Amino acid sequence: MPVFLIESIVLCLIFTLTVPIYGLHNLLAMIDSYPPAIQVRVQELGLIPAERPQKHIGAKLLFCLIAAVVLAVTLRIFNGADTFLSGFVTSFLLWLVVDWYDALVIDCLWFCHSKRCIIPGTEDMTQAYHDYGFHIQQSCIGIFIGLPVCLLTGGLTALLAVIWPPTVLL
Repeated sequence: MPVFLIESIVLCLIFTLTVPIYGLHNLLAMIDSYPPAIQVRVQELGLIPAERPQKHIGAKLLFCLIAAVVLAVTLRIFNGADTFLSGFVTSFLLWLVVDWYDALVIDCLWFCHSKRCIIPGTEDMTQAYHDYGFHIQQSCIGIFIGLPVCLLTGGLTALLAVIWPPTVLL
């Protein structure tokens, strides 16, 4: 349990650090994380095109693949995971921790109440910025996105157990 707690804290810290790196320098880079009413206003202001290319899907798929590999290696080294089930369950629990942390802390507490996240021209949309339901809904979608990633993690964990015997572990 202490290993899981430490892993959860480290993952949440890493996730927290990615927010300013990814979006606070260019709020429009993370426009898909904003509630729909704000996205519509930003389109009306001409800050983003109405039809946006889905370039970020490839980056998200690459991130999911890297996350699965990193999780599998981490679970193999620090948790001693050596089966598909142990890799899947532990990685999914870690995914849930980060997903809920994102929804409750990053989105509902930080994003919804930070003046730094307000896009110029949408300052009057306080109610839309406080749309907690949107962030909880996105969190539920995130849980389903985590399933294939964690299934892959489970498979990689089992594979690592075959090619990376316990005597090699830390």
